[in-house]
Amino acid sequence: MFRLWAKEFKNNRMLRDTTICDDSNETRTHKVFHALEEVCYEFDLGKPIWLEHTIDEFKRHAKTRFYQDSFIEQIEFDFLEIQVIEED
Repeated sequence: MFRLWAKEFKNNRMLRDTTICDDSNETRTHKVFHALEEVCYEFDLGKPIWLEHTIDEFKRHAKTRFYQDSFIEQIEFDFLEIQVIEED
């Protein structure tokens, strides 16, 4: 099973979080993109843009943060953090 944990933070406090589970036979990349899409739907956010530093951080640690520069619209929190917590 693939699980991704997403958290919204403001002033170093977690505002809300969710865990997305995926049992499909898709590639890891597709699972990550699908899970992020579900998170954005659940949190009522536009999809963030994967910048070079977010891609590098995610590749190294299976975890990254999306700040205001990754979103087109204004966000009401400091950053959105995603982390892969379980993989097949």
